[in-house]
Amino acid sequence: MPVRLEEKIGVLLRECGKKISVSESCTGGLVCHWITEVAGSSDYFECGVVSYSNRSKVSLLNVSPHTLERFGAVSRETAEEMARGIRQTSGADLGVSTTGIAGPGGGSKEKPVGLVYIGLSAEDETVCRRFVFRGSRQEIKIGASEAALRIAVDCLLSIARGAKPQE
Repeated sequence: MPVRLEEKIGVLLRECGKKISVSESCTGGLVCHWITEVAGSSDYFECGVVSYSNRSKVSLLNVSPHTLERFGAVSRETAEEMARGIRQTSGADLGVSTTGIAGPGGGSKEKPVGLVYIGLSAEDETVCRRFVFRGSRQEIKIGASEAALRIAVDCLLSIARGAKPQE
């Protein structure tokens, strides 16, 4: 039976002696849920924040109001600031963020339903990946959450090898 991503994250975090925190918008806590489904995750899971409103992104995650005004909540810049913010606020070694449009409404030509940015902040490096998922609201949330876990696993594998996270 293959190892699930959330189990692999736990193994890698323990091996590296690291802790993770997650800030979620469009995934609504699903990433945190999956990480904490693993017994013993309190050893490496520091905290999670679901910040749907811009106000909570500013007050809880230190996202700049200027960033939100200029680029919007669904943007590379906001995802990066969310990832940095949760890492710095929680004291975790790794911060992961999700922000996007899960639908079925709310999309536009420039920012379609399914657009998701996933940020990752580790040490002095912050990266972001852009995705466009298709399907129902639930399918988009699941796809984005799986992608966030994969990105965290890839980062932890890089840390274990002594490399920097990749975009």
